[in-house]
Amino acid sequence: MAGVIYRVSGPVVTVQGLQDPKMYDVVRVGDQGLIGEIIKLDKDMAIVQVYEDTNGLRPGEKVENTGAPLSVELGPGLIGSIYDGIQRPLDKIRATSGDFIAKGVSADPLDRKKKWNFKPTVENGAEVKGGDIIGEVEETSLIKHRVLVPPTVSGKISGLAAGSYTIEDTIAKVGDDEIRLSQKWPVRVARPVVDKMMLDAPLITGQRVIDTFFPVAKGGTAAVPGPFGSGKTIIQHQLAKWSDADVIVYCGAGERGNEMTEVLTTFPELKDPKTGKPLMDRTVLIANTSNMPVAAREASIYTSITIAEYYRDMGYSVALMADSTSRWAEALREISGRLEEMPGEEGYPAYLGRKIAEFYERAGKVHTLGGTVGSVTAIGAVSPPGGDTSEPVSQNTLRVTRVFWALDASLANSRHFPSINWLNSYSLYVDDLSKWYADNVGKEWHALYQEAMKTLQKEAEINEVVQLVGYDALPEADKLTLDTAKMIREDYLQQSAFDEVDTYTTLRKQHLMLNAIMELAEEGGKALKKGVTAEQLSSLGVKDKIARMKYAKEGEIDAYSKEVDREIAAIGGMEAAQAK
Repeated sequence: MAGVIYRVSGPVVTVQGLQDPKMYDVVRVGDQGLIGEIIKLDKDMAIVQVYEDTNGLRPGEKVENTGAPLSVELGPGLIGSIYDGIQRPLDKIRATSGDFIAKGVSADPLDRKKKWNFKPTVENGAEVKGGDIIGEVEETSLIKHRVLVPPTVSGKISGLAAGSYTIEDTIAKVGDDEIRLSQKWPVRVARPVVDKMMLDAPLITGQRVIDTFFPVAKGGTAAVPGPFGSGKTIIQHQLAKWSDADVIVYCGAGERGNEMTEVLTTFPELKDPKTGKPLMDRTVLIANTSNMPVAAREASIYTSITIAEYYRDMGYSVALMADSTSRWAEALREISGRLEEMPGEEGYPAYLGRKIAEFYERAGKVHTLGGTVGSVTAIGAVSPPGGDTSEPVSQNTLRVTRVFWALDASLANSRHFPSINWLNSYSLYVDDLSKWYADNVGKEWHALYQEAMKTLQKEAEINEVVQLVGYDALPEADKLTLDTAKMIREDYLQQSAFDEVDTYTTLRKQHLMLNAIMELAEEGGKALKKGVTAEQLSSLGVKDKIARMKYAKEGEIDAYSKEVDREIAAIGGMEAAQAK
C-alpha cells in the first residue's frame, strides 16, 4: 500500500500511511517518482528528504517505499565514470534529458550490456569468505578490478569459470548465494575490515610544502580550510592529478558549477604522470553542484566514501577529495531547520560534530577481509565564511583530522602557489612518518625539515623587529636568516602548477633542493664569522643556481646538484678580503 504526501516543505516531504517504513529506506515520491530517503518517523508519518527538486509536488500524490536503504552499485565500470550525488551517470542522463537533469529521471549506474573478460584466481571447491578475491577484470589500462565475495557471504565456491560476463550474469555460487561481478552496499554503513593499521607511509603529492613540511599519511585525514579564492579547489585538483594513490575519488559537494565544469572538462584530457595513460583510467568523479537539490549534497559524500572503501577492499590505496564539506554541512543545516530540530551553534544541527567524525573515521589503512592491505585517505576542503576557522564546521573538522593546511588569501593574491601558510599549518603525522623518510629519502631529512621550519619561524620574529629598527640595523646573522627564509619561501615552497617540470617534484629532488638551501645557510654562517657580510653573500651566483633547481628535469638534477654543492662548499672558506 502506497502512502500519500501530507505536507511539502522544500526538500522535506511528510508522508502519511506509508506501509512498513524504516529509517533510511529509499522511497519514490509523487507522480514523477522523485528519489527520497526516510530520515524521521513520527507515529504514522514518515519524514522524507528528497534528492530532487520538489517544485510542483502536491499533497495527496502517492509515495512508494522501495524497502531498501540508499545504496550504491559497485562493480567494473565505476572508474572513468561521472556521477551525481546519488550515483546517476551524468552522461547517460544528458543523453535522455539534455543539459539539465529532468525530475524523476533514473539511469543504471553501471552498463548492463557491456561484457567484461573475467579471469578466476581461485579453484572451484575452495572455501571462501566475505571479502575474498575470486577473480579479476581488466577495468581500465591502470586498474585491475578484483572481484570480491560480498562481505556477508561465505562457503564453498562452485561453477566458477573464465569468460565474458555482464555485471548481471552469475559467475559462481558460494553455497546457495549467486555471485556476480557487481554488488550493492548501503552508503551509510562502513564496509567491514579486519582491523585498522598504524599509518607509516606518506601520500606523496609532489607538492613541496606538503611533502616536506605538512605530510599526510596514506590512510590519513586532512582538512584544507580557507576563504573564498584562496585556492582550495586548485590544491585538490593538484592532489588528484599527482598524488601516488592508485585510485582517485573526487567529490564536488555543492561546489560552483563553473569549478566542476573545469574538473569535468580537464580531467578526461590529463595524462597520468607515471604511466602516460589517461588520468580518468584511475578516477571516479561525483558532481553535485551548488544549484542542484541541497539534500543530494549529503548523499554525495556518502556515495564517494563507499566507492573509495570498495577499491580499498581490493587492496588499493585510494585518495578521496571532498570539495567542500562546508556545503555538505549547510545541507544538514537546511534539512535540520525544516525538521524544526533544536539548532546548535550558528544554526547547525547539534549532531554536526558526530556527522563529520563519522565521515572522516571511515578513512584509514586496513587489513581487508580478503587478506590484503588497502587505504582510504580523506582530504576535505572547508569554506569558512570570511576565512574564520573558529566557526563550527572548521572546528569540528580540525578536531578529527590530523593535518591542517591553512590557506592564506594574501599568498593566493600574490600568486604564491600552493597558498598554504607555513606558520599556521600543522601535520600530526610528521613524527610517525620520520622513519619512512629516513629509510626512503635520507637520514638527515627530519633534521633538514626542523631546521627549515625553525628558519621560517625565526623570520617571522625578525620581521617584527625590522618594523621597529629597520633592516640595516639588524645583526649580520639575522640578515642571513632573512635571506635563507626568502629562499625557502620563493625557491622551494612556491611552485608553478602550469610548469611541466615544477608542477610535480619527486622526494629525491625535494631533498636535494632543501639540502642545498640549508647548506648555503650553514656555509654562509661560517663566512660571516670571517668578516664576510650578508649582503656580499646574497650577491653570490650560487643563489640563482639554487633558484633554478626547481626547473631542472629529473635526469639533470644530479649533475646540477653536484655543481651547486661545489660552489656552496667554497663559501665556508671565504675571507672578507676575498668577498670584496
